Amino acid sequence: MDRSLRHDQESDDFVKPPRRRLRRTAARGVLIVVAVFGAGFVWFLSQIKSEEERPTVRADGIVVLTGGSSRVADAIQLLADGYGRRLLISGVHWTNGSADISRALPDTSVLVNCCIDLDRSAVNTRSNAAETRRWARDRGLRSLIIVTSNYHMPRALVELSYAMPAVTLVAYPVIGDKWRDEPWWSSGAAARLLFSEYMKYLAACVRVHVDRFVGPSDAEPAPAEDDQSAAAAN
Repeated sequence: MDRSLRHDQESDDFVKPPRRRLRRTAARGVLIVVAVFGAGFVWFLSQIKSEEERPTVRADGIVVLTGGSSRVADAIQLLADGYGRRLLISGVHWTNGSADISRALPDTSVLVNCCIDLDRSAVNTRSNAAETRRWARDRGLRSLIIVTSNYHMPRALVELSYAMPAVTLVAYPVIGDKWRDEPWWSSGAAARLLFSEYMKYLAACVRVHVDRFVGPSDAEPAPAEDDQSAAAAN
């Protein structure tokens, strides 16, 4: 009996150290992941502008991604100031039209009639990029000023630069009133929004890198395929 007990104890002593090492390795792995994730979030926050600045260069066109309250008005003002020849408003609700923009912004009716295009197909940032690519290709535009909210700009640039690698993109982040009034860390809603946007940004980065290695999904053709199709049609 004593010999059996000693044998069981020796077996337990043999098993426990590897288990402890495994737990320590797993704990270190979790800490590394948390540290990298946190450092990435800090870097992401550093990319978000806190003040609006006029573009330092002009472009062939201007694209505004709908969603924020003042994005469209700011984009139309850039158009009026000569920062681009045409403006695409991407992600317009199907019930809205040029007349609605003219009513909301009465001083812009001339621009609405001559120089503004509406995209009603886009439903998210990825499709914003796809529709912008088609618009820029059809119009022969090689440089674009991108107008969207400051927190949305990093993800928008990831999607747009992947969709249009040959087009020069100039960021014009719009700063909402809430961002001006109080720091994001003092507002639970703002903190949740930033965290959610960071997760979407990471997902976009991962998908873009995967697409570059294995090719895009059938639902979204590669940018080069669009360009090749257009060249073949011509």
